[in-house]
Amino acid sequence: MDEVKAFENMVFGLDIGTRSVVGTVGYRKPSGEFIILAQKSACHETRAMLDGQIHDIGKVADTVCHIKYELEKELDTTLDKVCIAAAGRVLKTVNIRMDYDLGDDMVVTEDMVYTMELMGMEQAHAKLRSMEKDGTEYYCVGYSIVKYYLGNVQLTNLVGHRGNKISADVLATFLPRDVIDGLYSVCDKAGLKVLNLTLEPIAAINVAIPEKFRLLNLALVDIGAGTSDICITREGSITGYGMLPCAGDYLTESIMYALLTDFATAEQVKLDFSADMENIPYTDVMGTKQTVTSSYIKEVLSEPFKKLAGLIADKITELNGGDKVGAVFIVGGGGKNPEFAGLLSEAIGLPNTRVALRGEEVFTNIVTPDNTPVNDPMMVTPIGICLNYYEQNNNFIVVKINGVDIKLYDNGKLNVMDAVLSIGMGNADIFPKKGKDLTFTVNGEQKKVKGHNGESAFIMVNGEEAGVITPVKCNDIINVKESTVGEDGHMKAGGLDEYKKGIFFIINGKQVRFEKKIRVNGREEDRDYDILEGDSVELSDHYTLGELLKKLDVPEGHKVILNNRDISPDTCDPYEKIYENYIIDIVKDNSSDEDKKETVSSKSEEKDEGSAALKDQYEQLAEKTKVLSDELEKLKSMGVNVEGLKIPELLSKDVQVMVNNVPVLLQGKHEYTFVDVLDFYPFNTSTLQGTRIVCKRNGIDTDFFSPVQEGDILELYWA
Repeated sequence: MDEVKAFENMVFGLDIGTRSVVGTVGYRKPSGEFIILAQKSACHETRAMLDGQIHDIGKVADTVCHIKYELEKELDTTLDKVCIAAAGRVLKTVNIRMDYDLGDDMVVTEDMVYTMELMGMEQAHAKLRSMEKDGTEYYCVGYSIVKYYLGNVQLTNLVGHRGNKISADVLATFLPRDVIDGLYSVCDKAGLKVLNLTLEPIAAINVAIPEKFRLLNLALVDIGAGTSDICITREGSITGYGMLPCAGDYLTESIMYALLTDFATAEQVKLDFSADMENIPYTDVMGTKQTVTSSYIKEVLSEPFKKLAGLIADKITELNGGDKVGAVFIVGGGGKNPEFAGLLSEAIGLPNTRVALRGEEVFTNIVTPDNTPVNDPMMVTPIGICLNYYEQNNNFIVVKINGVDIKLYDNGKLNVMDAVLSIGMGNADIFPKKGKDLTFTVNGEQKKVKGHNGESAFIMVNGEEAGVITPVKCNDIINVKESTVGEDGHMKAGGLDEYKKGIFFIINGKQVRFEKKIRVNGREEDRDYDILEGDSVELSDHYTLGELLKKLDVPEGHKVILNNRDISPDTCDPYEKIYENYIIDIVKDNSSDEDKKETVSSKSEEKDEGSAALKDQYEQLAEKTKVLSDELEKLKSMGVNVEGLKIPELLSKDVQVMVNNVPVLLQGKHEYTFVDVLDFYPFNTSTLQGTRIVCKRNGIDTDFFSPVQEGDILELYWA
């Protein structure tokens, strides 16, 4: 590649760290080699940054301008575009337990699991906002599922199982928006446009862990000055991030206290120790020049190294859901001591061969200006920032949602739901909203009528209908119409099963259904009353004698016999309770019980005789009809015109119907209408007991002149 093409393909990467800024300019050949054209570094003159967070934008911009100027001078070119990375130490990790009720016993689908995960992300975001009460906004840069549960049973895969509730332990990672805004502001102040922004752990992985190994469950530890940044890879993506506020400075402080010297001197002693110097010179706080042996520094650092290794091992296991990773790679200056890898392998329970400091072996495709090999693990992240530019993944993109431009972190799995959550819309705005459940009591027993689901949100991506899992890319236009609320649960008093059963009394030998009395919160109501939330509904299991006599409307000259006891409407106790299946007989007052029984018996015998005679007549007529039918068919077959000749209709037929849940047999006619029911079912039409009489046939309003057929279900009552 000639010089012109090299500069066309050139990338400028900045590693803006807490203590220093490293600028790297280079280009990648078609063969995959990355050629470093120039590299400069400079320390901040003041503590303009703390733990990866920019505190003084102007001071950090001054350092960046210095680096930019030095590189431009060496390369004799102008640098106006840059690639940067956000520090892993500023990431916030949130653990959340998400429970998702399925309702009735259901088979778990992928959509249910995905919905639960999204709800967990929303809850994690809310938890983070409650923890960080300074109003800071956050980007979600990744999440992983630590464990799945079906009820209380832990499973690795929920899909296909049947249950009422599924749960998940969710580990979500967030990046403060002000960190990103600060980095962009520094670059803007230095006259640089940001081409690509990624995370430092991802930049390090681009160098330290080749793509072919990222399907494995691995951990990368970047041990810097103030923090140790950790990320976990599994199935080709980064599934967890973490940070420990314990790193190289902790080791330096241990040397500082042991040698009684200042921090800068102790830092130099640590570097000389890492460089395998046998005798290390230093000046103590008294100004006395001293020499310390490498073996003494090793003894001083023994316990701090063990503690740091133990903390990192615990954090790796936590981020990996309680399981050991397959291997650990170490980068950064804080882990350069050759013995640290062995301490970490012992702490995490892995063989020494599975924990390694990444150095020269990962820089085989990196070429320096003077062709010297790169073997410093501190260069992993700066070079990784440059290489990430060529991949153009795991960075921030801009999309338009409901007319507003928003910035999203693209972790390679970005979809519509991620965009929706970023503008403050939650799962409740996307998935169908359920109407309110109606809860009340019936005779003291708790009842619930469930609300109905509304419609899901309507989503369009670039003018085409889409869903929550539709992938999103840079400059996509997304429009979301919020989901709707379903109908609230509702119930009329007359719709209660307890009401529909009614109360049955035996009247003149027939079982007759009466409607139950309804009281709501102590007030009498009718069957059309709409039950409200928290209502106390009481359905009586009895009538009072006064109420029953009023219903029966006993004609003059008749008397009432209740369970073989004479009742006088004028002198009886009107508040006496009449319960289900009480026997009530209504007879003429001028006859004795014996006469009544004889009358009833006589009528019964007459009815039996009439029924027998009617049956004989029916059978005779049926036989005649069959004969006539045969004769007509015979005449017809002979070519005789039989049009106009009619077979006599049957005199009568029995029809069985249900009236107010009581079986009633209609007799004596060939065809029946609703009004004929009054001849066989006791219903008082002579006294007004409402504004109108309601007639229903098979649940549909009708009138007295509508035909009635075998098996019809009829309702008849005053309203």
